[in-house]
Amino acid sequence: MMAYIVSPLRFTPTLSHLSSTRVRFGPKPSPTAPSRLGFNSMSQPASEANPDTSKPETPDVLVQYVVLRRDLIDTWPLGSVVTQGCHASVSAIWSHKDDPHTLQYCSPENIDSMHKVTLEVKGEPQILNLSEKLKAGGIEHKLWIEQPENFPTCLATKPYPKSMVSSYFKKLKLCK
Repeated sequence: MMAYIVSPLRFTPTLSHLSSTRVRFGPKPSPTAPSRLGFNSMSQPASEANPDTSKPETPDVLVQYVVLRRDLIDTWPLGSVVTQGCHASVSAIWSHKDDPHTLQYCSPENIDSMHKVTLEVKGEPQILNLSEKLKAGGIEHKLWIEQPENFPTCLATKPYPKSMVSSYFKKLKLCK
């Protein structure tokens, strides 16, 4: 990809700022809105994601957690595992379509900037255990049970402010 400096008279290709150039389509985000293209990356540990700790905290973002089973990721076709996560995500959203957080998460202003965190657990016992912990904590979620096999494949929470639910997921790994 090549970056261009645009002036009224000419287009000048440049590579000097390519590593920090962001390409964005659509309306310009407000200065207070968190950026979808920010420094955070799934390939970086959370502790390295924001090295500058002097910046003020961003507003509490709404997030949906999706948790997949690692044993299925290793044995099923990738598309099948992704489909399971999609089923759980849509089900959690639809089941809570009148919830204020879900309405805000899916609002026209936010629909193009949804935040999802996709994590993994080892297998069936771990996903069942996580589901029980979420139930005990009053965290609404959908444990997807694949049919006709009748076994759990993944789960997804309804949208929540990150500060309300992140503690339930802090020990889980990002799905890679």
